[in-house]
Amino acid sequence: MGKHPVSDEVAATLGAFVAGGTGPRHAVLTRVFGRSGYGDAAPYDSQSPLQQMNKEDRVRMTVAAAVRDPARSRELVDGLLSEYRAGGLFSPEADPDADRRRRDVVKTAQSAFARIDWELTADGELRPAGVGALSALEGRPAIEDQLGRLRRAGDDPALLLGTAKEMLESTAKYVLEAFSVPYSSSTDFEQLWFHARDRLGLHPKDVDQTQPGASQVRETLQSAWSIARMANELRNVEGTGHGRTLPAAMTPEMALLVVREACSVAQLTLSTLDRYLGR
Repeated sequence: MGKHPVSDEVAATLGAFVAGGTGPRHAVLTRVFGRSGYGDAAPYDSQSPLQQMNKEDRVRMTVAAAVRDPARSRELVDGLLSEYRAGGLFSPEADPDADRRRRDVVKTAQSAFARIDWELTADGELRPAGVGALSALEGRPAIEDQLGRLRRAGDDPALLLGTAKEMLESTAKYVLEAFSVPYSSSTDFEQLWFHARDRLGLHPKDVDQTQPGASQVRETLQSAWSIARMANELRNVEGTGHGRTLPAAMTPEMALLVVREACSVAQLTLSTLDRYLGR
C-alpha cells in the first residue's frame, strides 16, 4: 500500500469537497494546515480577502505540499476529513440533486484513495485498505477499540503488530467466555486459540474428509491458525510491549499484510461464533 494517504489525485478530490466556498471556514482550514505542519503552503490573510485563494485551491495546494513532504500527511488528511464530517459534507442532503452531487464527490474521493491502497468510508473515516473491515464486532468493545487503533496506525509497524496480537487474543477470549470456558492470566495465546477453535469446530481435524474439497478446507484452516500464531510471534519480536523502544525493522507494508490476515482470522472466528449462537 501507499505508506502515506496523499497523491495529486487525492489533493484534487479533497479540494472538490469545498468547491464554491462550501465546508469549513478559511480560519478552520488554516488551523488544520498549521496544526499538521503545512501552514505555509497556502496562507490566507483574513484582513485582505481580495485576490486571495479560494478554499478549493488552498486545500489542493496544501495536500500537494504533503505529497512532496509526506511525513505528517496522515495528520493533515485526518484533520481535513474531521472538519468535513463536522461540516456535514458526508451527511445526506435534503435536496435530491444536492445529495447526488455530494455522493459523486465522495465516490470520486474514495476512488482516489483506493488507488493508493487507502479506504475512505461513506461517512468520511480513513483507514488503510483491508484493515478493520470486520462486520461481526457489534457489542464487542474491547475488539472494537483494538480495531480502531489498527485503523489509525498505518505507518507504525510495531503498533500494528502489537495491536493485531491483542485483537486476536481478545477474540479468542470472547469465544471462550461465550461458551463459559474458564481461562486465567497464565493461559497463553496458543492455549486460548486451541480451546476457541475447538469450541467452534475450526481445527483442521474437524473437517469431514468425506466431503469434496475437504483437504483444501483443512489446509485453509491450518493457514488461518498459522497467521494468528505468526502475528503473536512477530509481536514478541517486532511489536509493542515488553518495554520495546526501538522502531520495528519490519516495513509498514509487511506489517499491514499480517494485520489484514489477522483481521480475516478474527472475522472468520466471530462469524462462526454468531452462527453457533444463532445470531
